[in-house]
Amino acid sequence: METKRQAKISRLIQKELSEIFRRQTAALGGVLVSVSVVRVSPDLGIAKAYLSIFPSERSAEILDNINEQAKSVRYELAQNVRQVLRKCPELQFYLDDSLDYIENIDRLLASDNRSESSED
Repeated sequence: METKRQAKISRLIQKELSEIFRRQTAALGGVLVSVSVVRVSPDLGIAKAYLSIFPSERSAEILDNINEQAKSVRYELAQNVRQVLRKCPELQFYLDDSLDYIENIDRLLASDNRSESSED
């Protein structure tokens, strides 16, 4: 179970990472990276950030690029939260594919509805 402190730090890190990625992707154009959720370990040493990337075709490539730049992202995050956190947690980035999953379910339901209506 997540403590209040973990929840507050998760929200802070999510907000700051979102702003960092917004600034970095503005230069790319046509790419949107949003931070879906951040989970912080109980000792506040590791933060797992789940990213939603649009367009999803390039998500693996962009996630690899983000993982290569993880140290510079952590440094920038540490500069932004230095008044609140004594030590910035290690960052681990994961792809949040929940939107693709939902889209797939909607597509399957729509095709199922079409097949039922054609049988009537």
